Order: sequence, then C-alpha cells, then structure tokens
Amino acid sequence: MSLFLQTDSLSLAKETLTDAVPVEKTISIWELLTSGGLAGQLIMIALFIMLFFALYLYFERLMAINAASKVDANFMMQIKDHISNGRIDSAKMLCASTNSPVSRLIQKGISRIGNRLEDINTAIENAGKLEIYRLEKNTSMLATISGAGPMTGFLGTVVGMIMAFHKMASGGGQIEVGALAEGIYTAMTTTVVGLIVGLIAYIGYNHLVVKTDKVVHLMELNGVEFFDLLNEKK
Repeated sequence: MSLFLQTDSLSLAKETLTDAVPVEKTISIWELLTSGGLAGQLIMIALFIMLFFALYLYFERLMAINAASKVDANFMMQIKDHISNGRIDSAKMLCASTNSPVSRLIQKGISRIGNRLEDINTAIENAGKLEIYRLEKNTSMLATISGAGPMTGFLGTVVGMIMAFHKMASGGGQIEVGALAEGIYTAMTTTVVGLIVGLIAYIGYNHLVVKTDKVVHLMELNGVEFFDLLNEKK
C-alpha cells in the first residue's frame, strides 16, 4: 500500500513539474509580420509595395545603364577614319547602327559638321544632357523610397505604441502583458521592415549614381576626343 502511495506521489510531482515548466512558443516570420492587427498589416502592405518598386526600379535601371556603358573599343577609331577621309555619310551610318549614348552624342556632332565649332560643341552638350536624363530616369524614385520607407516604419511604431497605451488605459490597471502584444508587434516589426526597405533603396540608389557617373565620364571622354578631331581638321 505504501508503495502505491509513493508511486502516486511521484506521478503527481512529475505532473506538477511538467505544468510548471514554461512551454517555448515559436512564431514564424509570416506570423510575426501579420500579428500587428489591421493597422500594422496596412502599414506592412505599404512597405512591401515600396520594396517591390525599389527592387524593380533598381534592376530596370541597372540593366539600362549596363547596356549604355557597352561601347565598342574600335568605335571612335572608325569614326576618326571616316571623318579624316571625308566619309561623313559612313560615319553617320556607323553611329545610327550603334545603339549607345556615345554613338548618339557623336552622331549629333557629325550632323553639325560644317558649322562653327562653338555650335557643334553646344549641340553635343545638349545631346549629352538628354542622354543623362535618360540614364537617370526614375532613379530619383529610389531616393524617395529610401526616405519614405523608414518614415513609414516609424509611423507604425507610433501607431503600435498608441494601440498598446490604449489597451493599458482601457484595462483599468489590470491589463496583462499578452494583451499588449498586438501594439508591440506593430511597433517593432514595422520599424524593422521600414529600415530594411530604406536601406535597400538607399544602397541601390547610390550604386546607380556611381554607374551613371561612369557612363557620363565615358560620354565626356568621347565627346572631347571627337571635338579634338574637328580641331585638327580645321
């Protein structure tokens, strides 16, 4: 009889210890992102839309700039050969068959051959400004997203804290920590996602600026080379 009592006591003690040990609760990233209630979910949707546009703009501009930076190493040598031998039409055809900012820049200069050098230089500069505008198209949107992303995240922080304080005020001092989870999730997750979106857009924007500057330098280099060729022929 005593043995059974000891066994029951041991079983009861094990059950008590098992109940006393806290069970670790795991949460997925999706649950974490959607645990902020309706307000938090709306802010998350806005942030993910910004992230989608930031990635789309970055890769679209990156491919366009990479394509613009590809110039045949023999292009200017062929242009020099055509112009030096008076084959202006051949030089124009070469520029027309080459799809790059440099070729369009040189084509504009060739079309002005016979005018004053100042007029040719002005035409090349105007064509260069147009090409730079094409390269920088929509790039400023990335700069906007790099600032709007974190600010939208901070808006979620404020909304989350308002939700948490509202729960505390309506609970009459008897509020449990679990009841504040929705507001805290909104505050923390929107801040993190907003900073990530802003960081991606900021890095992407600066990378595109560096790539664009290289193409602009290439255009200036070839423009000066073409202008020197005209000076030699003068």
